[in-house]
Amino acid sequence: MAGLTPDTPTPTALTVHAQSRVLEIAFSDGSAFRIPFELMRVYSPSAEVQGHGPGQEVLQTGKREVTVVELEPIGNYAVKPVFSDGHESGIFSWDYLYFLGSEQARLWTDYLQRLEAAGMQRDAPMVAAGGHACGSH
Repeated sequence: MAGLTPDTPTPTALTVHAQSRVLEIAFSDGSAFRIPFELMRVYSPSAEVQGHGPGQEVLQTGKREVTVVELEPIGNYAVKPVFSDGHESGIFSWDYLYFLGSEQARLWTDYLQRLEAAGMQRDAPMVAAGGHACGSH
């Protein structure tokens, strides 16, 4: 899911909408999505968010107002957003952005269910998880 496959549609337009906090992206197959920055941030493909394997995901909170302050191109296959909360280690490939856009409704539902199961609120501040010594972020 994180790598570029030969079948992956490529972006034809990509616009950062700072005020409405969405990434608008159109693809070569005619699909177009408006991906909220919050969704991008809570589903960042970085090890900091995803962990290093299944079950190691770190539930993100307090990201409703996050913005993208910079969007760095990574070759011809991805972008690396710098978020206003300092997070900048996630590389979003074209197929991962396509996945986020096309699966938005399901991903939001899953996120809200995970928050509820953890007894957390969407706008609660992040609590630092101690003992993490990952050198990837």
